[in-house]
Amino acid sequence: MTRIDRCPAPPILHERGAAATKRLCDTYDRGVRTFTDADFDASIYAAPAVKAALRESQHRKCAFCESVFDHIGYGDVEHFRPKAGYKQREADELKRPGYYWLAYAWPNLFYSGQLCNQRFKRNLFPLRDGRRRARSHKSDPDTEEPLLVDPSSCDPHRYVGFRGEYAYAIDGCREGEVTIEVLGLNRVELVEVRRHHIKVLKWLVRLRDQLSKEVATGPSPERSEELRELEDSLRECREDSGEYSAMARAFLDQSTSAAAGG
Repeated sequence: MTRIDRCPAPPILHERGAAATKRLCDTYDRGVRTFTDADFDASIYAAPAVKAALRESQHRKCAFCESVFDHIGYGDVEHFRPKAGYKQREADELKRPGYYWLAYAWPNLFYSGQLCNQRFKRNLFPLRDGRRRARSHKSDPDTEEPLLVDPSSCDPHRYVGFRGEYAYAIDGCREGEVTIEVLGLNRVELVEVRRHHIKVLKWLVRLRDQLSKEVATGPSPERSEELRELEDSLRECREDSGEYSAMARAFLDQSTSAAAGG
């Protein structure tokens, strides 16, 4: 995971989402406590403008696993706090209502890969203390302590790090452990893809080091240009826009430290 800086909310979330949210809250106030997916308007929260804004904010990557969408199929608009119902643990029964009043809230929306959304996270939203869960629009979700890392409100690198292709919880923190487990960040298929990505990074690092030695001993305009291009490629891998950039940064930092004898 890497930090997500959101672009401005698409107008449709204000123009239609506000009214739709009010209808849901009014329905709750009339005594309805069960909402299903049919009660939510996907043409608002999953509108093309919303998807486009999320894709731009997330550099075309899944908010959770950092796979580029073109590589993993179509993406889903994911509600960080589940809209219809929630589970504290996988074995729990689905509890309703969910966070219905946040169904069209821009900070609650992400674009995620279908596997991350449909196979792993689904309705899971564990809290450090489930008794402090916001139960309705009259509650304040800011008082909750989610165990899932929200990549748009905090720096995921404080909680989830990488050793090679495997994600791990920084200092064994509970948020990191739960996030890795719930989102399947070490699922076999994803680890295999990241392992291949590291092989490419290793090749680039070796080639850069070789070219650096050649340029240092016998300056050559052609070799110097090739070295600059390699260094640019490695910098791009570190940037948030790069696929699996959190893992790439960790690997490249470790490589630099090892080369320096640190």
